[in-house]
Amino acid sequence: MDLVNRASLLFDRSPALISSGTTRSFRECAAVTSHMAETLHKKGLHPGTTAAILSPNTPEAALTAMALLRTGIICAPLNHRFPSEQLGKTLHALQPDLVLAADPSCIPPQSAFRTENLRAVAAAPSGHAIPIPFAPQTGMERPVTIIHTSASSGTPKAALHSFGNHWYSALGAARNMQLESGDCWLLSLPLFHIGGYAVLFRALASGSAVAVPDPQESLERSIERYPVTHLSLVPTQLFRLLDNPAALPRLRKLKAVLLGGSAVPAPLLEKSIREEIPIYLSYGSTEMCSQIATTPAPVRFVEENSGKPLPWRDISIAGDGEILVKGACLFQGYLVGGKPVLRLDDGGWFHTGDTGSLDDSGNLRVFGRKDNMFIAGGENLHPEEIEEALTAIEGIEEALVVPLRDREYGQRPVAFIKTATPESPSEDTINESMLNRAGRLKTPVRYIRVSGWTTLPGSQKIDRKWYIRQIDEGNLL
Repeated sequence: MDLVNRASLLFDRSPALISSGTTRSFRECAAVTSHMAETLHKKGLHPGTTAAILSPNTPEAALTAMALLRTGIICAPLNHRFPSEQLGKTLHALQPDLVLAADPSCIPPQSAFRTENLRAVAAAPSGHAIPIPFAPQTGMERPVTIIHTSASSGTPKAALHSFGNHWYSALGAARNMQLESGDCWLLSLPLFHIGGYAVLFRALASGSAVAVPDPQESLERSIERYPVTHLSLVPTQLFRLLDNPAALPRLRKLKAVLLGGSAVPAPLLEKSIREEIPIYLSYGSTEMCSQIATTPAPVRFVEENSGKPLPWRDISIAGDGEILVKGACLFQGYLVGGKPVLRLDDGGWFHTGDTGSLDDSGNLRVFGRKDNMFIAGGENLHPEEIEEALTAIEGIEEALVVPLRDREYGQRPVAFIKTATPESPSEDTINESMLNRAGRLKTPVRYIRVSGWTTLPGSQKIDRKWYIRQIDEGNLL
């Protein structure tokens, strides 16, 4: 189906794209993107070719993604915050037919890719729609996006998704969170992140609007400024919002706050529940087109799980505790030499690299990454389990645990902690609590207080490997 045209017919003049001083209806978005499709066609693009988008979240970037969706041109939004060298390597591996950049000067000079100014391509007239210059692509199996993983476990991988992957992901999410026409989801995650692009697809499928704040606008200001009903956050973003009393009344009025991306500290969840914020806990991945499991309603108690699998997703737990997934949302594979490669086991399951468990009610609990695990005194330690115990201590807001080489035990845990006040809780208090909660082997041998985190480029995720390197090199001890 032509999803943009379908949305125009079903939702007509309902708001689709809201930005600073401008609201575009679904009908207007269809008209603009049909002209953009003609522009792209004249530049030599056709179904199956690839266009990279290099831009912060802007209305023009969102419209360009819609235009590419209509035409069958594969949309590859890239992290515009990548250092020049990393961007050059990513483009070289991707080999896009066209790069649409908000700032073409940021393209590495040695790159020989065709580049166009994104704003110029998006500056289409907003009058009546014109016929798409080639037959709109309609198959569920057709490739739609190439979205890179966050690189939390290494080099970013280019994941190819089909229309059907996005469609069933959007339907399952919308049903679970009661997303419908008249609602508005704030684009608080970048379009190059699967959680950002998924917001756009959900809107087209459900008739809800997408609010695109100015790139420099604070999250607090955006929530206040736009008619937001739904919001995607990672824990760090929620921490900042809850620390601002002025933001609380607006947060309480939301229909849903989707919280995922990393483990949720118990004190953060407790405060959210106490402040009556409608938190939906979620576990997802780029490979499964965003959400995999989500709580069916706002949590009312501190949960240790991420809810049940959404429709069109299946979860299983391997003998070694690894989380396995399959279903209509499973991606087409990682691009290797321009071709998608999807490695599944004999049962058709994709191995996520995460570990977890399913309870008798089908709720998923996530323990952490298999490749984060280390061994101390012959015992397997999951850093995420120790981090969870640390953040349960009053005064510790966030924690990161990495291994330190040890002559006797092989490795021992070291903890980086972010606390509400510089001196509290004391190290003695933390040690006593950890010994009671986790035992001696899981109690960190050193605590390093931080005021902020080093994150992956363009992401809110803590760069765990950076902290491991610092410990290995002795830089922070």
